[in-house]
Amino acid sequence: MNQPLRDDMDFRAFVGDVKPLAKRNRAETRTGHARPTEAQLARREHAQEVLGASNFLSDDFVDLLAPLDPIEYRREGIQQGVVDKLRHGGYSVQAQLHLLRRPLDECRRMLFPFIQEAYAHDLRSVMIVHGRGRELESPANVLRSYLAKWLAQFDEVQAYVSAQPSEGGMSATWVMLRKSERAKTNNRERQQKRRG
Repeated sequence: MNQPLRDDMDFRAFVGDVKPLAKRNRAETRTGHARPTEAQLARREHAQEVLGASNFLSDDFVDLLAPLDPIEYRREGIQQGVVDKLRHGGYSVQAQLHLLRRPLDECRRMLFPFIQEAYAHDLRSVMIVHGRGRELESPANVLRSYLAKWLAQFDEVQAYVSAQPSEGGMSATWVMLRKSERAKTNNRERQQKRRG
């Protein structure tokens, strides 16, 4: 006797005398996904229009970065000491965005609200995990190249650098955001109270 036949016989002996459920006692099973309502479709379309109109990040051609080259950027007026402190993990991670193995267009859509919300919540140092490919044209390296381009397009971004090896190395990027007007006002008030 072969093994599949023996397994089938063992199963039947184990299950015993089982009868199928009557049609009226069966749970309904759905195959496929429920179709969205017209209202849901309209909301999705409106959200895409709003996001598309406000998301200024370009997906045009970008010069690809070498996989082993670190990325670094600082706006005019930002001291090198701030960039060095950022590079060496001198600031704590206040938020992270993981873009590993995501399509480029989805990364573009995710980055825009992430930076906007971090700035709106007075966060200063955030990390973006994007991965690093071994080949020049690998998807992770293409994303890393676009990320370097996109981050420089934000007025809120003061500087960004590749992370230290212990924090992800070339696969992650530290981003320093500028202080919001609310945060600047709070700092002034605290300093006046100290002097006061």
